[in-house]
Amino acid sequence: MATEVRQIVRHQPTDWFTEVYAQSTNAERQRSASHQVRQESRFLRNETDVQTKWDQYSNDVRLADRVDHIRKWKEILERTLGQLDQEIADLSEAKELTEQALEAKNLPTDVNIECLTLREGRRNIDVVQDEPENQLHKEAEVIDGIKKTLQQRISDSFEQLCLLQEARQQVQADLQDKNIALGIDIDQYNLSDRSPNISYKPDPLRVPKGSTTPQQWEDFSRYNKERADAEMKSANRLREQIHHTLQQTANDLEAQKQATEYAFRKRIHEFERAKDELEWQKKNTEEEIAELENDIRGIEEAIRNKIRPTKKAETRLENRTYRPNVELCRDAAQYGLVDEVKQLYASKQALEEKLKQSQHALDGLQKTLHRLNDDIALKTQSLRLDNQCLGVRQKLNPPATSQIEHNLTLTGIERMKSAILA
Repeated sequence: MATEVRQIVRHQPTDWFTEVYAQSTNAERQRSASHQVRQESRFLRNETDVQTKWDQYSNDVRLADRVDHIRKWKEILERTLGQLDQEIADLSEAKELTEQALEAKNLPTDVNIECLTLREGRRNIDVVQDEPENQLHKEAEVIDGIKKTLQQRISDSFEQLCLLQEARQQVQADLQDKNIALGIDIDQYNLSDRSPNISYKPDPLRVPKGSTTPQQWEDFSRYNKERADAEMKSANRLREQIHHTLQQTANDLEAQKQATEYAFRKRIHEFERAKDELEWQKKNTEEEIAELENDIRGIEEAIRNKIRPTKKAETRLENRTYRPNVELCRDAAQYGLVDEVKQLYASKQALEEKLKQSQHALDGLQKTLHRLNDDIALKTQSLRLDNQCLGVRQKLNPPATSQIEHNLTLTGIERMKSAILA
């Protein structure tokens, strides 16, 4: 029987010690890692429990704060809605008063048209646009302006009512949304871990379309309130303007009537003064024309007086040219005669220029005199017409009031009645 010796790998003692040390070290490292994992897991469990608890508490506080915030804005919007309803009612009443006042302005219009028709009786050059006519047109403009103002107030009231209604709808819609959101947040605040109807939801971390920031949410409600306050302020200011316009209408018409009659009296006085001034200017102009005609005749005489001296000097110069030979000398007499001729030419030219100026001035004075005569005739005719118109306007004076009505006007009781409306 044969024996076979198997080949066995032989290790060195150092390899054996190394292997033993490696196994021991690995075991210790694995136990240390396991211990570290166990400690970290306990720490993480405690941390997540505490974090979950405090997160729930913090969110409960946030929901409570949110509910309080929504409730505060809900109260503000409810108060604003009530104020809007009251302002709409007040503005509607003011609008009705304005419509009644507009209808009452037909009578002053008829009176003004009658006055303008009477003044249209003037003819030809007497039809002038003077201050009384301007005042009559201004009176018509005042009445038309009052009508336009009242009509504008009515239009503004209608537009303001529309704006108030729009602001009210926005506030009401915002208030309805606040009520819905308040109910939802209160329900969420009352939920607990043991509440029914809690479950996992698909994609709970999604951001819903149309989500806003808290600042946008508050800005939206603040905008609705501020817009409502602005519209109510505008409506209040408009109501004040309406009552002020109604109160001032009668005073404006009476003031314009007095201004028109004062313009007639002032215009008559101005015509009288202008007529006197024109007559005085006419007298002075006639005197100036007479004096200027005398001066023109004097200038013409002076020009004629320069003819013979000129002929004399030129004859002397011509005759001296016939001196023979060396006797044709430019002596002192020659120079003197030349200067005399030049001086005569210059004098005649100056006199002729002054004659032209005088004739031009005379023509201007004569035209001025003609215009003065025309203006005097115009002022006389216009003065007569204004006196007639002032007599016609006496029909506009109100009838005599009784003593009781006079006392009511003086004491201001009538003004107090209209002031109560404002």
